[in-house]
Amino acid sequence: MTFRTAAEIGRTERGPRPLPELGEQRSATGLESVDTVLDNGLRVIAVHQPTVPMAEVRLRIPFAGTDRRHAAVAEVLAATILTGTQRRDRVAMDTDIALVGGELGAGVDPERLAIGGNALASGLDTLLDVLADALTGAAYRDEEVEGERARLVERIAVARSQPSVIAREALQRHRYGDHPFTRETPEAADVATVTVDEVRAMHRASVLPRGSVLVFVGDVAPDTVIAKIGTALAGWSAQASAVELPDLPDVAGGDVLFVPRPGAVQSQLRLSAQAIPRSDPRYPALQLANLAYGGFFSSRLVENIREDKGYTYHARSSLEFTVRGATLLVDADTASEVTAPALLEMRYELGRLGVVPPSAEEVDTVRQYAIGSLLISTASQTGLASQLAALAPLGLGADWLVEHPDRLAQVTAEQIAQAAREFFSPTRFTGVVVGDAAQFAALRSLGGVVE
Repeated sequence: MTFRTAAEIGRTERGPRPLPELGEQRSATGLESVDTVLDNGLRVIAVHQPTVPMAEVRLRIPFAGTDRRHAAVAEVLAATILTGTQRRDRVAMDTDIALVGGELGAGVDPERLAIGGNALASGLDTLLDVLADALTGAAYRDEEVEGERARLVERIAVARSQPSVIAREALQRHRYGDHPFTRETPEAADVATVTVDEVRAMHRASVLPRGSVLVFVGDVAPDTVIAKIGTALAGWSAQASAVELPDLPDVAGGDVLFVPRPGAVQSQLRLSAQAIPRSDPRYPALQLANLAYGGFFSSRLVENIREDKGYTYHARSSLEFTVRGATLLVDADTASEVTAPALLEMRYELGRLGVVPPSAEEVDTVRQYAIGSLLISTASQTGLASQLAALAPLGLGADWLVEHPDRLAQVTAEQIAQAAREFFSPTRFTGVVVGDAAQFAALRSLGGVVE
């Protein structure tokens, strides 16, 4: 048997085989949806997407707190809210969900307690019953809390030794000081002292429907879903509202903070600047400008410090969203000896994006990438549910997702150039570099780096 390489397959006697034209990119249209608020204050977004006979559910509960121990207690709560109720022990909860082909999981961050999962569409009643049972009757049995707490202590102790976590914490403190948003990973010592009574008290005070959002996507008619959710969650009620995170201060441009990590063989570079939320009319242009700078593999930043100079394996820029704002984040991990050159090139590409705006070819590439990525991410029930859950706290819904490909298609090259000048000026950025102390002298010579 004769085998041909990819290069051989891609050529003919007349030369390279031409690539086929890209097919037409079609956004989801005609999504049947209902967006309503139940009597208990819970906002429900139900979307009918019958691609497969499944039901996806995403619940987002504002879960902010200013107490220093809030993050530790919240982590234990998220780890144990689905480990048993007054009606079901852990095995019964897992079995009931498994029998309808589903799963449920929970997680928490400084903004939200998130509970999500799925099941066969025919098992929606069971999925909602188990969810309601956890929300209204989570037992937090001593043995479950103690076991999950011990596992959390081990995981957090390992996580807090990781360079990426150290860099993230340093960046958060540098950007936001002592704001509760910075407490993304609690101290293992704090988690170790969390009591069952603290977890139960937090559930009573903070697991509240008013101000929360539940997203459903699946093969069930929206009106039917709303009725089922209303019945299942009728017992979940409270007069108080879930607690939103206080507004974050804007990120001001300024010096980059050097954080010494003795003996480090790699450095973590993190730059950040204030951005705009998805609801801002300038957002589509900013999204495309970010892609051109460092938002995907063929971006300028990746071409420079990965492909051309080999300073890093990983480099990217992205937009981070909170309920009321957004920031730009540029990150790369480099070998210690090229820390300063890598920072120089990151700043260089920031300035070049404004001075030499994306070419027509770059604009076409990032536009196709942005539209294609969005369509792929929302083609499945899982992806659509997750996207809607992220948008809902901003007051946005299915219509925004359906219309966004058109917004991206209509952005002009001049609008992208304007976004590059407005948002990517090097003076707008601050950040941190975490690395061995021996690198500071070279960094200081660049200017704008302080200890």
